Amino acid sequence: MATPPPHRRLLLLLLVLIPTLSRGGVGGSGGGGEATKTYIFRVDHSAKPSVFPTHAHWYSSAAFASGAGGAPLEPLHVYDTVFHGFSALVSASRADALRRHPAVLAAFEDQVRTLHTTRSPQFLGLRARLGLWSLADYGSDVIVGVLDTGVWPERRSLSDRNLPPVPSRWRGGCDAGPGFLPSSCNRKLVGARFFSQGHAAHYGLTATASNGSVEFMSPRDADGHGTHTATTAAGSVAYDASMEGYASGVAKGVAPKARVAAYKVCWKGAGCLDSDILAGFDRAVADGVDVISVSIGGGNGVASPFYLDPIAIGAYGAVSRGVFVATSAGNEGPTAMSVTNLAPWLATVGAGTIDRNFPAEIVLGDGRRMSGVSLYSGKPLTNTMLPLFYPGRSSGLSASLCMENSIDPSMVSGKIVICDRGSSPRVAKGMVVKNAGGVAMVLANGAANGEGLVGDAHVLPACSVGESEGDTLKAYAANTTNPTATINFKGTVIGIKPAPVVASFSARGPNGLVPEILKPDFIAPGVNILAAWTGATGPTGLESDPRRTEFNILSGTSMACPHASGAAPGRGATPFDYGAGHINLGKALDPGLVYDIGDDGYVAFMCSIGYEANAIEVITHKPVACPAASRSPSGSDLNYPSISVVFYGGNQSKTVVRTATNVGSDASATYKPRVEMASDAVSVTIKPEKLVFSPTVKTQSFAVTVASSSPSPPTSAPVYGHLVWSDGGGHEVRSPIVAAWLQPM
Repeated sequence: MATPPPHRRLLLLLLVLIPTLSRGGVGGSGGGGEATKTYIFRVDHSAKPSVFPTHAHWYSSAAFASGAGGAPLEPLHVYDTVFHGFSALVSASRADALRRHPAVLAAFEDQVRTLHTTRSPQFLGLRARLGLWSLADYGSDVIVGVLDTGVWPERRSLSDRNLPPVPSRWRGGCDAGPGFLPSSCNRKLVGARFFSQGHAAHYGLTATASNGSVEFMSPRDADGHGTHTATTAAGSVAYDASMEGYASGVAKGVAPKARVAAYKVCWKGAGCLDSDILAGFDRAVADGVDVISVSIGGGNGVASPFYLDPIAIGAYGAVSRGVFVATSAGNEGPTAMSVTNLAPWLATVGAGTIDRNFPAEIVLGDGRRMSGVSLYSGKPLTNTMLPLFYPGRSSGLSASLCMENSIDPSMVSGKIVICDRGSSPRVAKGMVVKNAGGVAMVLANGAANGEGLVGDAHVLPACSVGESEGDTLKAYAANTTNPTATINFKGTVIGIKPAPVVASFSARGPNGLVPEILKPDFIAPGVNILAAWTGATGPTGLESDPRRTEFNILSGTSMACPHASGAAPGRGATPFDYGAGHINLGKALDPGLVYDIGDDGYVAFMCSIGYEANAIEVITHKPVACPAASRSPSGSDLNYPSISVVFYGGNQSKTVVRTATNVGSDASATYKPRVEMASDAVSVTIKPEKLVFSPTVKTQSFAVTVASSSPSPPTSAPVYGHLVWSDGGGHEVRSPIVAAWLQPM
């Protein structure tokens, strides 16, 4: 695989922070009345007859159709960069016939996927005058492709003031459409495209989102998520920024001079179709981006093999051409094994807190005080004590959740209403309370969310509290005659400790496909992130919210990347939560050692986990040959920076090999290992006992043997620890170690 030069490589690492928040059909009928769906077909591009000038001509020809019977196809998308093939709306029987076409290598059904600051750059150690930011000219030669909901080009965060000309290697363009002119692009927003074919085939082509709101058949962002993620990554400096007074200050992206190319593959209220996502990857790489940010995940809720996962397929094609791809881990935490985007060639980013919070305080009639969070910016309650009411006590589950039309106005009018979190958007509950005549709301977490708090720009005075405070509040409301309370909003507080903390919503490992590959890879700021916002909807995203703001504060792994102020209670975080830890860009300037992986390494990895050669070719776009298996399949030997081994039973030993490359400032360096494990259930040995590098010896391999010290698996499996290679001169190269036990099938 292509390896970028050192400074470019560091910037690509920096841009991993690109919001990376997973948010998360209707087919026509084919001949004979059979329902149609969109399918994606992987085609052997070398099989194209020379008589056809392009693959698009071939796919739509009678000659191609004759290989599977039926009329000529009408492709929705043609892919020819990161993937070779096309998507088309066909019946299931026609798809089966096309699978038997001699040039078709694979076919899979289109799926709908879901969309998973002012202080975060400083929190990462990025300062204005010194360090990686200034040495790399704030990213001015880096082009960041963002696959999301589009962009709102008029925002100050997309201003091209004082930017140099667009890099001459850029080949992208600006798609015109309703509300979006080619002149909307500039030296900052260097490209903007939209991909609606899969969306139109699934839902029907429309300028209205599935929830009835306005959508734009152009790169313009009607949702807000795309504008927020793009400017979190590469927003220009914007002074006097805030979300209605919260998080006020200077807003700028991680790389404020980097260029943005927006690829609209997701649609408001409708999610993102695989066929459009793959088209976005294909076009972004052809246009010449350096980094791709994908804050998308999900699908059917079950992890697909890499050869059936368009994000994994598209990303491999990008990575093999030297493009760095950052993805979100997902927002289904703290559930174990909820992490998405599992391919090892993806940087999978979880979310952590930063040192900023937006506290609110609930004062009860008996004088007790409870802590919460809120982004409410309207008229305060001014310490007025109001009646407190919990509808779930007498009116059933839907009322406890404050679902639409579930609350009796006569019971809540003029009161502070307690609503349980879940089943409907948090901000929508506030609108239900407001419409029923409630004066304010407290949103209480349940066991699923624990103490992880999420602040929202509610439409009425409201705040969120954790499970413990929520239980106390509901008990007070149930057991007190004439219970009363008020809510005080404390604004923005900086300097919160400890930070970072893994956000409660951040998806957790282990990796459900290949447990030998640790996911997420690391965490980055994903809580309380301020960035630019669309002009088409209010900060809550509700159609009934008339407010419009230039900036918004979100939380999620897409920002990692909206606002939760705590971790799930009751246990400390592990590498299944944070991977290798919180990214530290200050140390990225001189990391010491790196672990490189090329095409051959990834092919060997896929062979080792049992993929057939023809399935691997769907991903790699070239023929492969897997060697005859000489041992049990294992992904542990991939030259991954983390080390994860799986034991099937008790007393076992496994050895994995890693190869380190010295990229430190001293070409002649000697590194010695240090191992620290949290349990004596395993022992770890390293050979050799030191790595010696020189100007002519830049790479060295070493073996890590992880041995189970007990004949039976420990009851507290898995076991965590880390390996550190130190040169004694400031470089501490740390790799997490995870040992897990699984029962044999």
